[in-house]
Amino acid sequence: MAMCIENPEEIATPWKKKEMQPEISDQLVSNEGDYEADNGRNDIVEQHYKSSHINQTVDFVKRMRAEYEKLDKAEMGIWECCELLNEVVDDSDPDLDEPQIQHLLQSAEAIRKDYPNEDWLHLTALIHDLGKILVLPQFGELPQWAVVGDTFPVGCAFDESNVHFKYFKENPDFNNPKYNTKNGIYSEGCGLDNVLMSWGHDDYMCMVAKENGTTLPSAALFIVRYHSFYPLHKYGAYAQFMNEEDKENMKWLKIFNKYDLYSKSKVLVDVEEVKPYYESLIAKYFPAKLKW
Repeated sequence: MAMCIENPEEIATPWKKKEMQPEISDQLVSNEGDYEADNGRNDIVEQHYKSSHINQTVDFVKRMRAEYEKLDKAEMGIWECCELLNEVVDDSDPDLDEPQIQHLLQSAEAIRKDYPNEDWLHLTALIHDLGKILVLPQFGELPQWAVVGDTFPVGCAFDESNVHFKYFKENPDFNNPKYNTKNGIYSEGCGLDNVLMSWGHDDYMCMVAKENGTTLPSAALFIVRYHSFYPLHKYGAYAQFMNEEDKENMKWLKIFNKYDLYSKSKVLVDVEEVKPYYESLIAKYFPAKLKW
């Protein structure tokens, strides 16, 4: 499908990096120092969204996509990445105390129980958060606001259903007439694949899967890219950009979302016991080694 951004020349050229780590403008707001350690988890989450909503601009998203589509940060298999993910702590999640791999496996095992014949959905649950490795040094050590949390389109008006909407008013795109109308630089029905989403682990992992030639169905990639797009699947915001394939895939995302949100448990999955099953799915749908 052709890109339906009305002004293709608006797409920025890749910026030149000085080092492996992508440059983050000095003007961008950092999470660090915005809150006191004893203010509680909810304060951390709110400050996270303040930074995200101020800094996730069209220009920033284009630069991140241009940098990370190179897939030159590492080469490893899916399960190796699952284990690496345990080093990540997600500041946007107020109640996740267990290792990241436990959330992945709890979601995947819950889906496996209820949808035993949809092995692609089991694997989708396993990989959906792997993009969070972007916070690690070897992948650029991006700030949390550029990796985790609810996602939203850039290049069009920010919808008020977005969590902590008030902070968008400090985003440079908020008053830009090219970007602050309902459709912005897009057209209705153009398809979500043609919409620039705020940069984060969702977009990155979808990019990794596609570029490495996964044979997962389009519904799986849709889930990976949009599982944090709560303004759409919770409130119906930005639905004007969806095409027919998006609408079909949304049915699977809504199924997946129940397990993503509500499968957390204090009863841990025996990782070694289930590992052979998921390794068989990885071999079915992915190459042994992927570029990241």
